[in-house]
Amino acid sequence: MPRPVTLFTGQWADLPLVTLAQMASDWGYDGLELACWGDHFEVDRALSEDAYCRQKRDLLAKHGLNCWAISNHLVGQAVSDPIDERHKSILPDRVWGEGDPEGVNERAVEEMIVTADAAKAFGVDVVNGFTGSPVWHKLYFFPPTSQDEIDQGYREFAARWTPILDAFQKHAVKFALEVHPTEIAYDIHTFDRAIQAVNNHPAFGANLDPSHLIWQGIDPAKFIDRFADRIFHVHVKDAAQTLDGSTSILASHLSFGDPNRGWDFRSPGRGDVDFESITRALNRANYTGPLSVEWEDSAMSREHGAAEAVEFVRAIDFDPAHGAFDAAFDKDKQ
Repeated sequence: MPRPVTLFTGQWADLPLVTLAQMASDWGYDGLELACWGDHFEVDRALSEDAYCRQKRDLLAKHGLNCWAISNHLVGQAVSDPIDERHKSILPDRVWGEGDPEGVNERAVEEMIVTADAAKAFGVDVVNGFTGSPVWHKLYFFPPTSQDEIDQGYREFAARWTPILDAFQKHAVKFALEVHPTEIAYDIHTFDRAIQAVNNHPAFGANLDPSHLIWQGIDPAKFIDRFADRIFHVHVKDAAQTLDGSTSILASHLSFGDPNRGWDFRSPGRGDVDFESITRALNRANYTGPLSVEWEDSAMSREHGAAEAVEFVRAIDFDPAHGAFDAAFDKDKQ
């Protein structure tokens, strides 16, 4: 049975949900992955207004849409990041408060804990998001950074996230980290290290987004095979390297969309990601959840991209085989 195709609403939060729901329905999506910003899914209202979750479900159903996951990337980022002024622009006022770094971290922890309550109330069992990282800014080891410092960063991550994960487990909800540069895990080795840091917590897994792996030189299919039981959700997004001898894989402090970057995001099917190998790996992992289009392409209209992406995803998804192609010739099994 084909996996449902959804649209992540994070890049569309400037539009009211009622408007986006109609657009997604017209394009042929099965559902939406609701971002916890804009008016798409508001954690505080989900917990304080009795009718809120039902009204959201009714709105989606009116347009023939479902929802399998919500996403709270922005608040999650503030849980274990060193806080600076940049975080103010992505956080609700109740989390930013007066901007005191430790207070922001603590309020972000509290907000993620209640996000598990809101997810349960809404009837989804996956929350996607970011974790932030105490050590990302120490990526390049100069001045020299000892492994003790890195180990301490992972311990700090675990101390902040374990209470959140415990709350998720209590509500039978899973947290899916979008493995991503700037997070505690950005490749296979660091995700393994993060899992170990939280003592293999059953509520901690991955929102697989191949676009963040491919430009680093990481094979997304290998990631799926390595963490088959931890793939809780999947984003469909593409990226392309544009290295020409003068561009840098570190992107040269240039904004997305600048042609001088060494890599950039692309609409699904227009970059370097081998989505067929990903589908085959997802089949090996018995993943049956949504394939959620996260549309980001600075050189393309988002309406065009979202409309073509749903057709692309349906074309690259296929069921696993239920037997070998030459099984008809095996007389012992007849």
